[in-house]
Amino acid sequence: MFDRHDQVVRRFADACGLGAVGGLRAALHTDAVAVCDSGGQVSTAMGVVSGADDVAHLAVVLLCGQPDTELSIEAINGRSGLALRRAGQAIAVVGVDTIGARVAALWIVLNPAKLRGWHRS
Repeated sequence: MFDRHDQVVRRFADACGLGAVGGLRAALHTDAVAVCDSGGQVSTAMGVVSGADDVAHLAVVLLCGQPDTELSIEAINGRSGLALRRAGQAIAVVGVDTIGARVAALWIVLNPAKLRGWHRS
């Protein structure tokens, strides 16, 4: 049986699979935020992205519909989160905070140096 956090993450992952901004927006809390850590190695939004609409658009760009990628639900910091891989190599790991039935925050690690431990053989 999944707890509420797991259900919310699964709903968000399903929305990512569809790649539709509207579905992602519906899975996000109105005041959702996203923070990206690229370590200056990957081009991405700087600072905090705020609001369901802007976070949904960021998620579409970073997590949805990238060629030859697999988005999976995995334990991130002891809770359900997301890992995006291409050919077994992690390209993003996402910690997720929730409020009620919606995603409140995405903590997106894109820094290749921090993703090495997430690679699969």
